[in-house]
Amino acid sequence: MGATEIETVYREHGRRVFSTLVRLLGSLDSAEEALHDAFVAAAERWPADGVPENPVAWLVSAGRFRAIDRLRRERRFIAWDPALADTLADPAPGPEQLAEARREIPDDRLRLVFTCCHPSLSEDARIALTLREVCGLSTEAIAAAFVLPTPTLAQRIVRAKAKIAAARIPYEVPGPAELPPRLASVLRVVYLVFNEGHAARDGGLAGEAIRLARLLLALMAPEPPAEARGLLALLLLSDARRAARLDADGVLVPLEHQDRHLWDRELIAEGCALAEAALRQGGFGAYALQAAIAAVHAEAGDAAATDWRQIVGLYDALWRLEPTPVVALNRAVAVSMHAGPQAGLALLRPLLPQLPGYPAAAAAAAELCRRAGQLDEARRHYRDAVSLARQAPERAFLAARLAALAD
Repeated sequence: MGATEIETVYREHGRRVFSTLVRLLGSLDSAEEALHDAFVAAAERWPADGVPENPVAWLVSAGRFRAIDRLRRERRFIAWDPALADTLADPAPGPEQLAEARREIPDDRLRLVFTCCHPSLSEDARIALTLREVCGLSTEAIAAAFVLPTPTLAQRIVRAKAKIAAARIPYEVPGPAELPPRLASVLRVVYLVFNEGHAARDGGLAGEAIRLARLLLALMAPEPPAEARGLLALLLLSDARRAARLDADGVLVPLEHQDRHLWDRELIAEGCALAEAALRQGGFGAYALQAAIAAVHAEAGDAAATDWRQIVGLYDALWRLEPTPVVALNRAVAVSMHAGPQAGLALLRPLLPQLPGYPAAAAAAAELCRRAGQLDEARRHYRDAVSLARQAPERAFLAARLAALAD
């Protein structure tokens, strides 16, 4: 097959491919670049492989990662047109392959997340790359989630892309047998997407993460892993408090001061049931334990009724699974609520050098010092926390606490 045949395909199908790419990208210029890339790929492969049975699907698939790259820069979690599902399958699929892929993972974005969480990459690399390329999170937001400097995280993404290119790792939809090894990374992606939406008060981003978590649970039916249940439970229980997290002036309201009448009791009931099922199932992990902690908070009638002893016990279990500084920090805060601020500070202070630049660590240290009456140290930590906070509501809350100590 030569250039003449490819030109014929271009004349017959180029307009349709271009129209599809315009709908994906929302930009004529970007669609033109992607169309060019698609036909360059066709010129390289079709002479040896022949024209695929579905050339339109092949061509849009060939340009899809240019489309994904453009989408993540121009908008977050654009609503994908279901009619375009087959254009995102990989590589060069025919109609039968496209139909099979849709049966296995019946959602475009979830399919892309599974595709990018390739086991040939390290777990952190595949998660960072997927968050950036598929989910549209900024490098700064991903770095904050990993508690890493932004340049370090950016280098990790660049190295992952270089490995994909050098090793010729195929971007292809995994079959049913390949899903379990990728599940942990996919769960982490969904969790971090929700965290970013939750922190930024982006209901659309948080809602999309919940939607993906529900799809994951359905995908693994009839016996989904405990962690799939635990993740959905955690997201629902966290999202249930959304309406109470800010006051009328847009300032953060801490959990203990939130109006619990504003909490979504329907989401809480669903989340608690899922958390209980996950813990009873066996084989549960960090998400199920975090969901159980969130359930203890949700079931308390007020802050004073919170069972902090149970929460400390759950954090002990979580620490055994994930002995990270962030888990240790959260456990120290729980201990402070159960045994007093001095007990919490004894656990928290050694963690601070391990969490430089992490705003939650500075904020927790400031609050525990304030409660312990160590006001000079509290002011210092509050100043650090204000400078590090990524979101305006947190900055406003921390600045108000700092100002109150100056009075």
